[in-house]
Amino acid sequence: MSEHHPPTPSSKEEGEQNIKAPSSLEEGVGGGVSQRQTMLQRASKMRREPTEPERKLWMTLRDSRLGSHKFRRQKVVENRILDFFCPAKLLAVEVDGQTHDREQDLKRDRLFECSTGIATVRFTNEDIMTNLEGVETALLLALQERPDRWGRDQHHPPTPSSKEEGEYAPL
Repeated sequence: MSEHHPPTPSSKEEGEQNIKAPSSLEEGVGGGVSQRQTMLQRASKMRREPTEPERKLWMTLRDSRLGSHKFRRQKVVENRILDFFCPAKLLAVEVDGQTHDREQDLKRDRLFECSTGIATVRFTNEDIMTNLEGVETALLLALQERPDRWGRDQHHPPTPSSKEEGEYAPL
């Protein structure tokens, strides 16, 4: 004697919701690599293989050459990879090619600044390749307009003194 099973109900009969499958960029999808890990790997590759305008601007920014300001290349912050980032001034520098939509980028930059406090200045590839001195001047002005994050002439948070740490100091 064979058993008879009732038919399996359809999703609609059970009242299931239409659930969206996660995209491959979401954490835990695509071989277990997180979105952040993917972005860090991409940023690393971008540091190894910069565009010619990025390489040219980096020669100006590296080793604190521009106004003694320290910059990082291809810094991952939230869901963005910043071309260059000055942590002491919370200033991002983006190098835009021909595929960028200026209006959309500026809108995203305002939202990004609201969520992170990081302002963004943008230069085109053409600006960097044909007018690097003008780019340097504009960038120095943008840096001067930004408040120092940790105090004057410091590129990282100050190390607390012994007194601030509560260490006993004999009289």
